[in-house]
Amino acid sequence: MEFVIEGLHCAGCAGKIENKVRALKEVDNAEMNFAISTLNAYINSSDKDALKRQIIKIVEETEPGTTATLKDDLDGKEVEFELKGLNCAACAGKIERNVKELPGVVSTSLNFAISKFEVKIDNLDVKGLYEQVEKIVKDLEPDVEVILNTGSEDEIHVKKDNNKKKGNSLLMRMGVAIGFLGIGMVFRGESFELIPFLIAYLIVGYDIIKRSISNIKRGEVFDENFLMTIASAAALYVGEHPEAVLVMLLYQIGEYFQGRAVESSRKSIANLMDIRPDYANIKIGNDIKKVSPNDVKVGDIIVVKAGEKVPLDGIIIEGSSSVDTKALTGESAPMDVAGGDEITSGFINIDGLLTVEVKKRFKDSAVSRILDLVQNASAKKAKTELRITKFARYYTPVVVIIAALTAIIPSVFFGGNFNDWLLKAATFLVVSCPCALVISVPMTYFAGLGASSKRGILVKGGNYLEALSKAGVLVFDKTGTLTKGNFKVDKIHAEKDISKDEILRLTAHVESFSNHPIAVSIVNEYGKDIDKSIIKEYKEVKGKGVQATIGGKKVISGNLKFIKDNNIQVEESKTPGTIVYTAIDGQFAGFITISDEIKEDSKKAIQGFSELGINNVVMLTGDRKITADAVAQKLGITKYKYELLPNHKVDEVEKLIESKGDKSLVFVGDGINDAPVLARADVGVAMGGVGSDAAIEAADVVIMNDEPSKLIDGIKIARKTKKIVNQNIFFSLAVKIGIMVLTFFLAVPMWLAVFGDVGVALLAVFNAMRVLRD
Repeated sequence: MEFVIEGLHCAGCAGKIENKVRALKEVDNAEMNFAISTLNAYINSSDKDALKRQIIKIVEETEPGTTATLKDDLDGKEVEFELKGLNCAACAGKIERNVKELPGVVSTSLNFAISKFEVKIDNLDVKGLYEQVEKIVKDLEPDVEVILNTGSEDEIHVKKDNNKKKGNSLLMRMGVAIGFLGIGMVFRGESFELIPFLIAYLIVGYDIIKRSISNIKRGEVFDENFLMTIASAAALYVGEHPEAVLVMLLYQIGEYFQGRAVESSRKSIANLMDIRPDYANIKIGNDIKKVSPNDVKVGDIIVVKAGEKVPLDGIIIEGSSSVDTKALTGESAPMDVAGGDEITSGFINIDGLLTVEVKKRFKDSAVSRILDLVQNASAKKAKTELRITKFARYYTPVVVIIAALTAIIPSVFFGGNFNDWLLKAATFLVVSCPCALVISVPMTYFAGLGASSKRGILVKGGNYLEALSKAGVLVFDKTGTLTKGNFKVDKIHAEKDISKDEILRLTAHVESFSNHPIAVSIVNEYGKDIDKSIIKEYKEVKGKGVQATIGGKKVISGNLKFIKDNNIQVEESKTPGTIVYTAIDGQFAGFITISDEIKEDSKKAIQGFSELGINNVVMLTGDRKITADAVAQKLGITKYKYELLPNHKVDEVEKLIESKGDKSLVFVGDGINDAPVLARADVGVAMGGVGSDAAIEAADVVIMNDEPSKLIDGIKIARKTKKIVNQNIFFSLAVKIGIMVLTFFLAVPMWLAVFGDVGVALLAVFNAMRVLRD
């Protein structure tokens, strides 16, 4: 039974859930993958429904706010919408909640930063869904265009009258309103002064009033439309007619520029991820046809011309060129490719003509997976985002109550002028909207995710970006992370009764079924075909070695402990490097030394972490002490553990987690063999390489070019993002509270309160975009 877990942000709780589920008598084993928020339970019970309820209860009680859903229950069709022109974060939340309550809707995910709305449905017609979604959106935001992006026969083309764009229409209305406002000011004090002011008020504010009434009917009272309507109505009531018009006018002006700023920000972020290919040149006989990448199948032959993006993953069968990999890896230096080389979608062909055999469908290609990962990353919200969302839910009603008390208490109990205090209360209402926070905080995190991807660092969510900003303990795997992982046989030692060639032949045969890089290096060194027919009784002991009968001889190959566990007498070799010992028919026969180079970038990375103030750097390796000593000394690492099996690495990380305090523990590994530790760390970072499926699945962060120093850039971006988030929170609240205090003690004009709402939101959005600057 596979469960999808939502809202699980605590790695410790994930471990507790796993243990509790595993302890159930109906469960043989349980595996929690914290990195991708799934829980697999291997069961021995036929009563799946009862067990499902039991497991869901364990999840939800262990970490309140977390939900668990059986993956089979989530089956349904995914429908994607674009909500063009949606610039109100509060409205986005309302749209998502209302659509989620529709019959036949399984789940929803609205990404405000890129206006993408995904709805999973079951037994619901797509056209019917579209009509219901459009109605909900139009009720809340009449000027938002709902576009269905299905890419299939279900696509609905909705005819729109585009002669009057929202922006142009609003600008015209504001111009006319300013004219009537001017007329009203000229005839101020006359008996008919209300008429031009009222005309101006209705021209510029009728849509706000309409939305407010519509939302009240739906039970959505406390939003910015309601606040502006009540506040301006109060100004009209007390005779401050220009103030009422200015509130609506300035609010509309602020909303207009805020919308433009949000759209501009979205485009800036989208440009960072402009790696999606528009077409592919498919070769059909002697002809070349331009088609959508979605229409290309595995095995098809495509041609990539100079200046074009590589549309799909494949192998070059003809031609050579240099390719620009910057969009995926962040590296400015071009990479040379030729026949026989693998090539990844998203690269740009610089100067040659390449003929490529397609090896993956577009939806499985690196570029598609990366786009999906980055665009959906904002669904995993940082704790700060969650706190702001919760804060906004209570903040506005509280301010409304304060405003009501401000209007009533001083005038009723202390003899104050009711009109004066009502105007102060109206000012409170105007400034109370939390838009600046609700928009700028997620926008800042999404900008941080975009800035990271620009440098070849894929972060799976704002929660991981926030955790990365608090990095205090860095734990590195050695092989494939600090070293190149390109193993090569360095030395073969044979005992006197056997030749080196025979040691290599038998070791290569017994290692031939293993995918471990060390095993592969031995087979490659042997260089001849492996006769699999002579290999019998093969057995692999994870983390130790392999054994089999090869042509009638019992061969055991592995580390020193594995050989000794089989009661074979052997002396430990003092040669640096990874040692593979081999025994034949119960007698030690020799060993093979495997060497691995340290990455040129590793020393730069360790020094860079020290400059960031992170001095707690630890290396964990399964290698011998002599090899670990040599690598640690060259890199300047003082804390390291050696001869560790995968479960021992988890134990070591557990110890470090207990002593890390409020800092985050970041584990950096190769993304394949280190999955358990990657999942246990606060942030798991995989040195993934472009398009590595295993790395992308296993980790929270993927470094696309395998350079450890990229983590320095990632931490810097995370810290900058967090700093700007804090700035926006402090600035927004300080301005709003400051205006409220001034309003209470002084006669503050209502337009200043409008600045405290939309003006602050605009400045906060501009500040958020600083994350994108180098």
